Amino acid sequence: MNKFLLVLCFISNSLILQAKEVKVLSPDKKTVLIFSTGNSLSYSISYAGVQVIANSPLGLEFENDNPLSENLAIVSAKRKLVNEQWNPVYGEKNTYSDNYNEVTIQFKEHKEPFRLFSVTSRVYNEGVAFKYNVPATKQVIVSRELTGFKFTKDYPSWITGAAQAKYSRGNISKTVNGTERPYVIEMEQNRFIALGEAALVDHARMKFSRSAKDSLMLVAALDGKAVYNTDFSTPWRFVMIAESAGKLLENNYFILNLNHSSALVDASWIKPGKVIREVTLTTTGGKASIDFAAKHNLRYIEFDAGWYGHEYDNASSALAVNVDPSRSAGPLALQEIIDYGKLKDVGVILYVNQRALSRQLDSILPLFKSWGVKGIKYGFVNVGSQQNTSWLHEAVRKAADNQLMIDIHDEYRPTGYSRTYPNLLTQEGIRGEEESPDNHQVLITMFTRMIAGAGDFTNCYFAPRVNNMGSHASQMAKAICIYSPWQFVYWYDRPDDSPRQKGGAGSTASVISEIPDLSFYDALPTVWDDTKVIEAKIGEFGTIARKSGDDWYVGTLTCKARNFALPLLFLNKNKQYEATVYNDDASLLTPTKLAIKKMNVNASTVLNIQLQPKNGQAIIIRPIKN
Repeated sequence: MNKFLLVLCFISNSLILQAKEVKVLSPDKKTVLIFSTGNSLSYSISYAGVQVIANSPLGLEFENDNPLSENLAIVSAKRKLVNEQWNPVYGEKNTYSDNYNEVTIQFKEHKEPFRLFSVTSRVYNEGVAFKYNVPATKQVIVSRELTGFKFTKDYPSWITGAAQAKYSRGNISKTVNGTERPYVIEMEQNRFIALGEAALVDHARMKFSRSAKDSLMLVAALDGKAVYNTDFSTPWRFVMIAESAGKLLENNYFILNLNHSSALVDASWIKPGKVIREVTLTTTGGKASIDFAAKHNLRYIEFDAGWYGHEYDNASSALAVNVDPSRSAGPLALQEIIDYGKLKDVGVILYVNQRALSRQLDSILPLFKSWGVKGIKYGFVNVGSQQNTSWLHEAVRKAADNQLMIDIHDEYRPTGYSRTYPNLLTQEGIRGEEESPDNHQVLITMFTRMIAGAGDFTNCYFAPRVNNMGSHASQMAKAICIYSPWQFVYWYDRPDDSPRQKGGAGSTASVISEIPDLSFYDALPTVWDDTKVIEAKIGEFGTIARKSGDDWYVGTLTCKARNFALPLLFLNKNKQYEATVYNDDASLLTPTKLAIKKMNVNASTVLNIQLQPKNGQAIIIRPIKN
């Protein structure tokens, strides 16, 4: 719902025709974007009077045609000011601001063939975005993008070449070809930027490579060609700008703003919530997981790979239950479990591998809806090329037509499409707990990957790997800090009355003990009314506070031992609160070594947080009712 919208448009052709450059300012006038048509089309960005992106190339190359980049004149510039707020179906906040100055500049070649095209740009207080708009009177094949990002110094950055790979701290000059986005760069102590793309729906994916001619320039690297038979616009290319790494994360709604508003007339069937994976693939295990979910405020159970046969066998059909014997001896009466879940208000999510999806999608979706399934986890999807990108987003739209929610696994990184189709609740594209990342990696992920949006992190609690990754309190902190509307918890764990099978999927799962620790996950929300990043140092430490109703949840993580003061200034000054603190205590003899204590606090309270290496702390703060 828009609370305030101001739009101003004008076109001044007589002046524009003589211009060589067009300037666009952010609403707060701190950020300046300049387009220039000198020898070739280029742009530059400055923030608070300091250059962020030096003069850098723009343009597109085509197969069997000349590139669009040189011999250009500015024909017109259409400007628009937008200032609005909108309410998401779910999010890290319940209201997002969308305030920007937009200009669409039309260019024309002053040499044959005198082609026309335009560039639309938006300058927000949070950053800059632009996209190309190309008319197609014949088939157009984009073979390369000429967009560059030129820097004046070899700034430090955080680099990974794949969505689930480890991050390393590097520099612009050390950028590997095919570096993932968002790409975070620390320009100065109080100047951070994130490069990326938004609204990737039916184009070839963009990553970043280092220019072969200039070690301080990054270039847009497309994952193959993009073919169009009609007019088209590319995805947005963006440069987010903030004074801290934490503010970049806090401003990640910027990417959602670059996507179209929700296409769904009715989104009431979209229900975020916590999920437990059913690991035994049995009827008994399914019902045990539903009982556990109902008791502990989880909304869903999920059947992962193996419920319909071997996921890598093309003969396996997801149209019927046929348990993979290498994972479970069964039996699995899926419909009986779904019906049992309905009685306890617990839904069922099913995993389907790309092999079955590509062959059976149009049959699977209405069938699963008829069974009463609530959602699907798309597994091992193909990503990158225009064909794969288009297919996947069409699969999200088709799922919405059947009122099915979606989790996309593996290498897919979000670019904001969940605003347009909010049935896309979450996605992997993240080095989650299946990879056992330590707190150092998690603290990089928090302030790089999580700028892109929700991440399915497969949070676990009782599994032995917890001690290798960090601590039990840090597991709780991660569940607060890593946002996902479908929050998978107890990923490697199973309820006590779920069967253990020799050699099966459930044989390696840890048993969930009914201990006081569970009170944290029982209470944990998965969507938020407000989010504040209290502190952040990439790879070292981070603290995030999130609000749900009148309650606040605080998660803090560290890599090294650390003591710090945490003011509770985000609390309502007129209320008194009770804080429940979940803290690591190595002196305890309990398996999880987790201490739980309560204290009264208010907005003037300053907590003294003491953390050991690879530890964390989670705090739930609730108003005291009179």
